[in-house]
Amino acid sequence: MPTTTSSTIIPLADVDPALVEALLDTAFEPARHQRTAYKVREGSDWLPGLSFAALDENEMLAGTIQCWPVALTDATGRRHPMIMVGPVAVMPTLQGKGYGQALVTAALTAIDPRAPLPQVMIGDPEYYGRFFGFSNAHTGGWRLPGPFEQRRLLCRTANPTVLPTEGMLGPWRG
Repeated sequence: MPTTTSSTIIPLADVDPALVEALLDTAFEPARHQRTAYKVREGSDWLPGLSFAALDENEMLAGTIQCWPVALTDATGRRHPMIMVGPVAVMPTLQGKGYGQALVTAALTAIDPRAPLPQVMIGDPEYYGRFFGFSNAHTGGWRLPGPFEQRRLLCRTANPTVLPTEGMLGPWRG
């Protein structure tokens, strides 16, 4: 169980983008741009209302979360809008202290409950299922524009019957 640390959650838009990039490089290595998740959201901007930063007790950047507009395009070409959650990045020296959990909670809580879009992520099904209700039960027929572990493609929605059984996940282009 993670140790809970006192943190302040602020809008990610209030943080210098260079600091965010440096944190992401530290947490995931600079080669992160080659990952499939980056291809899924390619050409999109993160959603300011759903993206946050965690500051530690010294008001230093401890972690970030970004959420992105994406769509699952089904076999008929219909695009189903979704929100891609992540990356969730925490400074390696601060991992296991509750920052990541606080960031995911902030992002998911910020989603408008009157019209919640399904949320999708690539992550650990045991962790994100246990704490946040994500599951791979409905994503088995989904494809991504690059390699990925099918069991790690997760979705969270109040109404799974709206989810297509097959499709290609990619950036939302409105």
